[in-house]
Amino acid sequence: MGSSEADEDQLLKSFLAEVSETERDNEVLRILGCFKLNPFEHLKLSFDSAPDEVKKQYRKLSLLVHPDKCKHPQAQEAFAALAKAQQLLLDPQERGYILDQVTAAKEELRAKRKKELKKDSASKIKSLVDEGKYEEQFERSDEFQQQLIIKVREILTEKEWRRRKMQMRISEEEGRLKKDEEETKEMWKRKREHEEKWEETRDQRVCLQAILCKNFTLLAITIHISL
Repeated sequence: MGSSEADEDQLLKSFLAEVSETERDNEVLRILGCFKLNPFEHLKLSFDSAPDEVKKQYRKLSLLVHPDKCKHPQAQEAFAALAKAQQLLLDPQERGYILDQVTAAKEELRAKRKKELKKDSASKIKSLVDEGKYEEQFERSDEFQQQLIIKVREILTEKEWRRRKMQMRISEEEGRLKKDEEETKEMWKRKREHEEKWEETRDQRVCLQAILCKNFTLLAITIHISL
């Protein structure tokens, strides 16, 4: 560990030593109140945060709500939520999926703003004069960032709902196929049992058939004599 990292580590420990129990409890409540599908919210990070920032922020917040240091009854739950958030953001596939939704949210907000600018001549002129700088500045504003968070929530919620409905349909189809398979197995089982019983009674049928043939022959002879 380099000197700068050691200094930062010591600074973090000093900071955490000064944190009151109330602040730890409030952080637990904040984490548990976050939108569950957005790990960036759990870690209080912007969508453009790099993996190294994710690790640093996770370490800071996890120490803050660690069950050994925080007496809140749900500290373990908050700690686990942070761990999951870090895992998702460090997984390239999961991170990529979330950022794809962020991109989609930005596009929706930009399209909406474009329509609004057409109605507002002054803003449209200023946007043209600044050669796009006006829009770039707006997207860095707290207003846009808050809109983006809300829009990302909407998109992630819709995606998750679709995923769950698809999973439900898949489960229903799997259940139907399993039922059909069990019914087919039962049908073949009954058929085998019937064949086995038929085979078991084969000697009895042969014997009965011989007796019937013999009786039929005797009956024919008796009728012939009578005639």
